[in-house]
Amino acid sequence: MTDWNPAALPDSTGRVFVVTGGNAGLGYFTVEQLARAGARVLLASRSEHRAAAAMESVRRFVPGADLGFVPLDLSSLASVREASARLESLDRLDGLVLNAGMTTGSRRREVTIDGNERTLQTNYLGHFALTAGALPALQRTPGSRVVGLGSLSTVIVPLNADDLQSIRRFGFFRAYAFSKHAIHGFMLELDRRLRAAGSSTRAMIAHPGFALDALSAPRPGVIESAHPIAERALAFGAQGKNRGATPTVRALLDPALDGGAFVGPRALVLGRPVPARPVRSSASPEFGSRLWSLSERWTDTDFPVR
Repeated sequence: MTDWNPAALPDSTGRVFVVTGGNAGLGYFTVEQLARAGARVLLASRSEHRAAAAMESVRRFVPGADLGFVPLDLSSLASVREASARLESLDRLDGLVLNAGMTTGSRRREVTIDGNERTLQTNYLGHFALTAGALPALQRTPGSRVVGLGSLSTVIVPLNADDLQSIRRFGFFRAYAFSKHAIHGFMLELDRRLRAAGSSTRAMIAHPGFALDALSAPRPGVIESAHPIAERALAFGAQGKNRGATPTVRALLDPALDGGAFVGPRALVLGRPVPARPVRSSASPEFGSRLWSLSERWTDTDFPVR
């Protein structure tokens, strides 16, 4: 399963995908690549202005691209529920990409209006609730997929399942890694529950390696690096976000992949997308089951899989 060619994607005409955070970075290139394959792609993001700029850019490179916008602020569960209702009403939903998230933040622990640690809610808990709301549309679409964005931070920072909300100790990178451990655990637990329910919907994980804006294909006004010189100096061990998006697109479109797959760059930080393995701690069924219960409580969401 290593002969996937990101430049020759399967025809996806008639298929519908939603990408959270599709207005920038990895999300933008995921949208562009899916549009090039012929799919209709909805960008779910906070800013309609930034989404409009991203859609204009996609259409510049993919003339006739079929795109749409869904308002979504993952740090607000009220916004998540409004977006969920819109997704639930779709006639079909072939894929939901849980891409949006915070990659930088405060040195001090902050909480959302819903009372959750901000990084955990923005990167994970909001996506948990969004997926719950979108599940009916996904399950109406045979072979649909949910793809969560993983991270190499889970290799660097060990999971502490007793402090996911970073109450005992806070550091932004630690909180970020916990949010990605949670995405890993959620995707694998979701796939186990979907299988047990006899559903054809599958859940997978994709990680982009070390993907930087400055190494990306130029997209003026949409992809801009805050530290271009420093990022270009890392080119020997990194790749652009256009290449970082290819594991996500493979997880969505490769018929040879089954649920529970973990897709990442061949050389860990860069290269063509190939099947890989997540860290053991966040992949365990015990963590997945516990995480599910906590997530339902923290988001006030009933998430049965039938």
